[in-house]
Amino acid sequence: MSASPSPRPLPRSPGRDGSAGHAAGPQARALTAALPWVARHHGQTVVIKFGGHAMVDDDLKAAFAMDILYLRHAGLNPVVVHGGGPQISAQLGRLGLESRFESGLRVTTDEAMEVVRMVLAGQVQRELVGLLNAHGPHAVGLTGEDARLMTAVKHYADKDGTPVDIGRVGEIAHVDAGIVQGLIDNGRIPVVSPIARPEDDKDAAEGGVFNVNADTAAAALAVALGAQTLLILTDVEGLYRNWPDSDEVIPRLTAGELTGLLPRLSSGMIPKMESCLHAVNNGVRSARVIDGRVRNSILLQMFTDDGAGTVVVPDDVSDVRETTA
Repeated sequence: MSASPSPRPLPRSPGRDGSAGHAAGPQARALTAALPWVARHHGQTVVIKFGGHAMVDDDLKAAFAMDILYLRHAGLNPVVVHGGGPQISAQLGRLGLESRFESGLRVTTDEAMEVVRMVLAGQVQRELVGLLNAHGPHAVGLTGEDARLMTAVKHYADKDGTPVDIGRVGEIAHVDAGIVQGLIDNGRIPVVSPIARPEDDKDAAEGGVFNVNADTAAAALAVALGAQTLLILTDVEGLYRNWPDSDEVIPRLTAGELTGLLPRLSSGMIPKMESCLHAVNNGVRSARVIDGRVRNSILLQMFTDDGAGTVVVPDDVSDVRETTA
């Protein structure tokens, strides 16, 4: 009869410095460190605006989808509002149509609006929904037109104090978040394209729709849902203190401090920071601009002390940690 095999030795416990022990030790410690943050955020709704370079880099898109799924499985209620600027500009270029901007907003003619609608709802949204649903029946795509989720009125850009007509660009007039809340209650991840139905029924009957800035739409939806947090992904590290003379990021601003800074901001940051301000002035406990070029930046922001970027909080918040309690 053959001898019984010798038992395998148990893995060593990690040393105080973490240098010895099982190879999975660092991963286990990271999971343990995240637990208090998971507990704090459990059951909270977080609205994430997906945009910037992360939308055109396949690896970053896949990482973003996994971050959103992680939030959902950790017990949060993620809602995604996506942009599509690079894809829209590319499609307009292929059609020989010009891309122009005023005060950080796209000038949207009737012809351009058809392209915007097609790219946002038919391309960008479907791709993101597909990435999320590759791991299970999680995501549902919709636009602001669906169930009158968002209605809008015509928005004029401000250029040196003068209103400028920028076409079919809308300013959110009303959000009826019932359809989104219903999806959340059913365990789904809503993915929303920022296209809004006109508030005026006559304009709506004629088939007109509005292109809404995705930052603005995300903030309005966060307010309507009573979200705890608004996250805006962008292509910079946060709000710079004195751009372009300095690349120092402002880590934290109160609503009052941001109000004082707005007139001095670059045009590209104005819609993002105005959206943050609107959110925290209307019940959202924190709004954050973070660098979407960094893999897993959402998880770092929500579940660690290492999240970077700029956080905006209401004036009555004395400690940024109050926004995650």
